[in-house]
Amino acid sequence: MTCFRLHTSDAMALLYLESFCVFLILLSSCSSRLIQNASTPNIIIMLMDDMGWGDLGVFGQPSKETPNLDQMAAEGMLFPSFYTANPLCSPSRAALLTGRLPIRNGFYTTNAHARNGYTPQEIMGGIPENEILIPEMLKKAGYVNKIIGKWHLGHQPQFLPLRHGFDEWFGSPNCHFGPYNNTFKPNIPVYNNSQMVGRYYEDFKIDLKDGKSNLTQIYLEEALSFIRRQSDPKPFFLYWAIDSTHAPVYSSELFHGKSKRGRYGDAVMEIDYSVGKILQELKSLGIAENTFVFFTSDNGAALISAPKQGGSNGPFLCGKQTTFEGGMRVPAIAWWPEHIKPGQVSYQLGNVMDLFTTSLSLAGLEVPKDWIVDGIDLTPTFKTNTVIERPIFYYRGNELMAVRVGMYKAHYWTWSNSWEELQMGIDFCPGQNVTGVTTHTQEEHSMQPLLFHLGQDPGEKYPLSVLTSEYQKELVRISSVVEQHRKYLIPGLPQLNMCDRAVMNWAPPGCEALGKCLTPPKSEPWKCVWPH
Repeated sequence: MTCFRLHTSDAMALLYLESFCVFLILLSSCSSRLIQNASTPNIIIMLMDDMGWGDLGVFGQPSKETPNLDQMAAEGMLFPSFYTANPLCSPSRAALLTGRLPIRNGFYTTNAHARNGYTPQEIMGGIPENEILIPEMLKKAGYVNKIIGKWHLGHQPQFLPLRHGFDEWFGSPNCHFGPYNNTFKPNIPVYNNSQMVGRYYEDFKIDLKDGKSNLTQIYLEEALSFIRRQSDPKPFFLYWAIDSTHAPVYSSELFHGKSKRGRYGDAVMEIDYSVGKILQELKSLGIAENTFVFFTSDNGAALISAPKQGGSNGPFLCGKQTTFEGGMRVPAIAWWPEHIKPGQVSYQLGNVMDLFTTSLSLAGLEVPKDWIVDGIDLTPTFKTNTVIERPIFYYRGNELMAVRVGMYKAHYWTWSNSWEELQMGIDFCPGQNVTGVTTHTQEEHSMQPLLFHLGQDPGEKYPLSVLTSEYQKELVRISSVVEQHRKYLIPGLPQLNMCDRAVMNWAPPGCEALGKCLTPPKSEPWKCVWPH
């Protein structure tokens, strides 16, 4: 826009005209942003760590300590049948960001049958270069992309977020395990963009004795700062992946000792508070109607850490690491004022992989031609509460363990964890033994799958009799889905097979300036050994 200055002796007229020009410029700038965001909304994905379906008041948690998340659900759409793509952190996150099952994107292991793998410090693999991530696609629509929190898709330089579409990053490549002595294993680094700015337990304190840490507050302020800085017409994508509900759980002084549920509940209360602050900031800035927000978790609650360090999976069987409902059904809320009618409950079978396809759709983008994705576009569900028929595949490592179609779930393999681990006190299904279902050896049921009606039996305790017409009818339907899936499945190259201490976080970029570089040991790769 061009404003012409008139040559006049009338100072008041000149001042008025200049003020009017400034008004028009500001109006044009605001209008361009509104037009941009009307067609390409901002996108915020809030991914929690090991938070269970039963941890939210809106899903029946009796302590009712999540008022902001409950309000988010009241203002948006609740998904009681939303799933992760794997019952463990790294594969689930890879699936969310690529829209593809871990068996396709390489986040699995072939070192042993049906074993979950992830990305500890010694892992050599990570997100493959040929995989297409949400931020890489959103860049094509002009988005500014930031990740805050836990990455977990590989910690070597070629795997880090800024190499895969993100413009900014504040967080860590791994989980907040530790502290380590920096001799056999280094403490985990925290990054600000491409440079390390410290390490957990050294510079970013987590007190294991009392569970205190300011990390969630730091991640909250990073989110608010990023949102406030987005003042131009470009839309933004914020991937807020905080990890305070992963053992060892932590919360700040403000929430310490506040929950009726103990230390884990303190962490949940602080997350709830933080979600409320972010949503309120969107409203205060006048961009709530132009911002799509989705809240979910990477897998079910870790019952091996419960009750002090783990959450609740409500009525569902078992937890993290398993392909029973408690391991893979997760809390989920969609929020988008003026676009999603408030107070809705969707019975759509959803999956974290849908966030890839849905994000592209919101940005006006199409899935790349000839690229196979497993996620579906949920925007029709947001608009009209449409239910789209689709299956849910329950993978554990390299094995398809179960499939859900409609209300029915067929188990082709069952096991919780091994007798050896159980004798060591590690139990993925504490207090929930179901004879012939929560087995401690891998049991194959391919010839006669265990079939459950999840509407009548969400706890997977009563398999249908194989002699009933209901069993025969539904098995035919599910078997057809499984046959088609296996027919066209091309597994990706497994990324979680090889480990080496030499690739740990000994000397991340930026360590020189901090005086925190450590000397790596000699490279001696080995086949990773995963929990069983």
